[in-house]
Amino acid sequence: MAGYEGESGRMWDEYDWERFLQQQDGKTEKYMQLLERYLDDPQRDEIIAREMGWTQLLDEQDWSAEVDALLDEEAAEEEDLEMNEVAKLSETFEEHSLYRAAFSLTIWIDQLFDQNPSLQNEPVAVKLATHSALASAKLAAALSGDNVDEIGMTIAYLKRALKAITISMDAAAQLQKLSDLITPAQHGVLQHRLFQVRDGIITLMGEYRSEWRRRFGS
Repeated sequence: MAGYEGESGRMWDEYDWERFLQQQDGKTEKYMQLLERYLDDPQRDEIIAREMGWTQLLDEQDWSAEVDALLDEEAAEEEDLEMNEVAKLSETFEEHSLYRAAFSLTIWIDQLFDQNPSLQNEPVAVKLATHSALASAKLAAALSGDNVDEIGMTIAYLKRALKAITISMDAAAQLQKLSDLITPAQHGVLQHRLFQVRDGIITLMGEYRSEWRRRFGS
């Protein structure tokens, strides 16, 4: 899907890609909310299909299989974008200093959990670990699509990585208040690593935006 062009025929920029990715997130979130709301309803799948706009399923008999298949098809579109780009240029992103810093952060947090198992029961600590790992995954997707046709998608994924690492930084600040779970020295290392990744993402986004303007003039 590299170099995707919309109905206007122009190359998608970071905002087009961001809207697309948000739409995929929105569909998945809406489905999960509907599933939770109507979990025990005997007409659950018919209701969900109607609410999701899957009118082609309204005459189907096997609701569970059809609804799940259609959801998987929609959710897989974003996953395919991410996984295909990662597989295509895996060596490239793995060698990038920013990705290595983000991946090292996730390893360090895992080791922190090993040293203090109580962290596994602390929601703020879990939030820190989850979003740090998410930032690493989004960076892998972003750094795997580095040719001219994929700059818009690259920036969109960088923005998602930035959002994830920002959430991690907020969780780290909250975790610091729980002095019995993390020492000042550990928090200092954690903060340094988080800022390193965050600043790297911001710098890289600026570079890609400059390259976009140079090539496309807007």
